[in-house]
Amino acid sequence: MSTFGVIIGNRGFFPDVLARDGREEILRVLAEQGHTAFCLTPERSKFGSVETFADARRCADLFRSHAEAIDGVIVSLPNFGDERAIADTLRLARLNVPVLVQATPDAPGKMTIAHRRDSFCGKMSACNNLKQYGIPYSLTALHTVSPSSAEFKRDLEWFSGVCRVVKGLRNLRVGAIGARPAAFNTVRYSEKILEANAITVETLDLSEVIGRIGRMKDTDDRAVQKLKNIERYVATTGIPQPALLKMAKLGAVIDDWMHAAQVKISAVQCWTSLEENLGVVPCTVMSMMSDSLISSACEVDVCGVIGMHALQLASQTPSALLDWNNNYGSDPNKAVCFHCSNLPKHFFKDVQMDFQAIIAGTVGKENTFGTCVGRVKSGAMSYARFSTDDLTGKIRGYAGEGRFTDDPLETFGGAGVVEIPNMQRLLHYICENGFEHHVAANFSTVAPMIHEATTRYLGWDMYAHA
Repeated sequence: MSTFGVIIGNRGFFPDVLARDGREEILRVLAEQGHTAFCLTPERSKFGSVETFADARRCADLFRSHAEAIDGVIVSLPNFGDERAIADTLRLARLNVPVLVQATPDAPGKMTIAHRRDSFCGKMSACNNLKQYGIPYSLTALHTVSPSSAEFKRDLEWFSGVCRVVKGLRNLRVGAIGARPAAFNTVRYSEKILEANAITVETLDLSEVIGRIGRMKDTDDRAVQKLKNIERYVATTGIPQPALLKMAKLGAVIDDWMHAAQVKISAVQCWTSLEENLGVVPCTVMSMMSDSLISSACEVDVCGVIGMHALQLASQTPSALLDWNNNYGSDPNKAVCFHCSNLPKHFFKDVQMDFQAIIAGTVGKENTFGTCVGRVKSGAMSYARFSTDDLTGKIRGYAGEGRFTDDPLETFGGAGVVEIPNMQRLLHYICENGFEHHVAANFSTVAPMIHEATTRYLGWDMYAHA
């Protein structure tokens, strides 16, 4: 759940009782939805509302004292509200968090001077001032909406997701473990552009990983516990025990490094150095991390794992990185999404550990145990892709929604059939703009959250596919 600063707008020549009742209503609704709220009390200002510059200063002081906790601000207009006081509060608070503007509707039978709100009009004035002050803000789906309504509940769910994505992507630390595969120019990215967007990349050479594994005893508590976790996580029938122990040590070393480096997510060089020098693939270890909401992408696709993380922040469920891999017959709106695979268990109908069929012919089957294979289950899905654009110095991307289907599919690895409306238009956009063949996916409907967070509050160039 989220923590919000709440501004109750008020304007003196409208009925004060509307501000009083409006404050009580929205705070009750937020509490019922499990959110925490910081709002002026009636002891600090008239009915706990913000109407004057003095009120704005008091409210800003309150917000600043809880700045670390506040994920976003809700501006609630039970009547017209004082547009200057609202904007002054946000300027003085300097929170730099998402802002949602809500206006309570008038009732046709209560339009006398004793009950009239004019919030419909006041919302425009409030937004006008926020625009003048250079403060970005979001809007409810309906221009006016009651805080107690089902529509506003959906607004809250959406806005909470926006806040999670913005907070989670700012000051993010990403672990890049190993160099990108030499054949994959596709996953090149700019650390400098990411750093300019408050995303830091910490690197770890695979030689250090393999060296630390070599020095770890088979009886090390971390390796023993990780081995137990692996065997609980996925069926390992037919997998040699020495390979499982190598995976356990790999997982333990990565866990230790990520904790020490304070990185949230990771992208790993998954082939072919680990197979040739350690004798396993890292897929199961990565699958377990992603399933635990610690997203991990293959082929050192740093921008890919940022997409996974954004979707996970929005939905609070695991994400995967997939290839836009094959057509599905002649259906223009369907495709096969595939990886070999490190998909989280959350994605599968059923899953078991196997060997990596694609590179087994190159490095030997005995060196490729550790993939998680199975059919992706059906359900609604959201997808996202981010990329650094060196020509413009910006982060760009796209997001949209579709669904995984139950269409028959005979293949290996982790695969599913996806259906997306107007998919050919999306595929043209991907190719015309030079995006990677990797895409982050999530069982959810959160693409509008991703688009709002990245465009309005992070300043990224995004395409919303519909």
